[in-house]
Parts: sequence; C-alpha cells; structure tokens
Amino acid sequence: MASLKALKIRIGSVKSTQKITKAMKTVAAAKLRRATEAAVAARPYASRLEAVMASLAATVTLSDSSPKLLTGNGKDQVHLLVVATSERGLAGGFNTNIVRLARRKADELIAQGKTVRFYLAGRKARVLARFYPAMIHHDRDMSGHRTPGFAIANDLAADLIARFDAGEFDVAHLFYSNFRSALVQEPVAQQIIPVPLVASDAAKNDASVEYEPDEESILADLLPRNIAIQLYRAMLENNAGFYGAQMTAMDNATRNAGDMINRLTIQYNRTRQAAITTELVEIISGAEAL
Repeated sequence: MASLKALKIRIGSVKSTQKITKAMKTVAAAKLRRATEAAVAARPYASRLEAVMASLAATVTLSDSSPKLLTGNGKDQVHLLVVATSERGLAGGFNTNIVRLARRKADELIAQGKTVRFYLAGRKARVLARFYPAMIHHDRDMSGHRTPGFAIANDLAADLIARFDAGEFDVAHLFYSNFRSALVQEPVAQQIIPVPLVASDAAKNDASVEYEPDEESILADLLPRNIAIQLYRAMLENNAGFYGAQMTAMDNATRNAGDMINRLTIQYNRTRQAAITTELVEIISGAEAL
C-alpha cells in the first residue's frame, strides 16, 4: 500500500507541475504576439539606418577629424563582447545558444592573441563568469526593465560610447538572438563599434545621394543613434525570441507531463490490481484452510 500512496502523491505532483507549465505557455503565447509586433516593426528602421551608415562610410573621406565611432582608434587588440540575454530562464536553449556563440567568438579572439572582455546585459549571461572569471568587464543589471524601451538602449549605447572614448576597448561586438518564429531563434553576432566599413548593396545603390550638411557632420550625429538603434533592435528581437522559446518549452513540458501522468496512472492501476489480487488470494487461502 505504501507503493500505491507514493504513486498517488507523484501523480498529484506531476499534475500540479502540468498546470503551471500550461499556464506559463498561455502567458508566453499572449506576450509573444505583442513582442513579435514590436520586433517586426523595428526592423525596417534599424536595417535602413544601418544601410545609411554603410552608404556614408563608403562615400566619406576618412581623416583624423572623422568620428572615432567610424574610423576606430587605430587599434584592434581589446575586444568587448556585449552579450544580451533574458533575465529569466525556462526557455529551452534560448539563452544557452547566445552564450555559446559568444564563447565561440571569445575563444577565437583569444587564439589570435587578442584581449577579450565581456559586457553582460541580462542575468542569464552571468554564466560566462564560470568560464571567463577574469574577463567580466561589466555586468549591467537589467532586472528593473521587464519591457524593452528605447531609453534603456540609449542609456546602454551612451555607456558603451563613453567606455570606448575612455580607451577601455577597441572593438565592440553585440550578441543576441534574431527572432524568426516561435520555433526558431537564431543567435547572431554584430560589430557595433566601430561601424563596419563594408558597404552593403543598399549602400552601393545610395552612392549617388548628396548629403546636406556634409557627410561627416551627419555621421557625428547619426553614429551614436545607430548604436542605440541596433541595441534597441537586439532587445526587441531577444524579447520576442524569449517568449517564443518559452512558449515552445512550456508546451513540450506540458506534453511530457501528460505522458508521465499516463505512465504513472497505468503503473498505479497495475499495482492496485496486483494488491487486490493478493488480498483475494489471501482471503480464499484462509477460507480453504478453515
């Protein structure tokens, strides 16, 4: 009977877990729609601004007076890896995939003799401290920001630019997850400081555009904004990707809980049947003995 009691308790426990995972799936699905709309709406502006930056970079004549965010500081030794993850887990491999990509880049740079530092933006990125304890340059607390806002991205951009101007690093790379669908989130790496000088097709098509005022004046104003916009896009993509991954993970967990409940129920019924059969045999044997 003790076995039956243990099985009954376990079935009840799994049912309680199933209720939680089902509720979390419902909440994630509801939040996913808004997060997806925000991420998709931000893409055209961010992509177009990136193309304008490439166009300007392709036409401007680089000189000592050019913005350092475009030309760099002339060095390529210290690389800052900005790793943006979510604050919460229970989302499958969402955060793990971002961290894995950042680790791959870090190991690649270290093998080339570069100095690597990490700028963490998201609680789940702190796992990097286990692998690179001496390389965590800054751990940005994002716990107070449940919903991504441009003000947060602008603040992050200002902090990164200030650190760049202070000579704390030479190149900055941003790591986040690009939202494709609820089932697919693609971790990506993007250089944000200095702005890459590789002209895109869109930039080539814009090569005949005349800028007023001159390109360098526009660049000085747009370069910081571009960094903030790219950070904002990363935050929105991460937000949508997180809810998509969490919805999928909770759906799988709910299904697995249902399968486990079925297996435990079958085991419970078989054990109960065996116990009843044993009692009947004992009663019949006792009656025959009389």
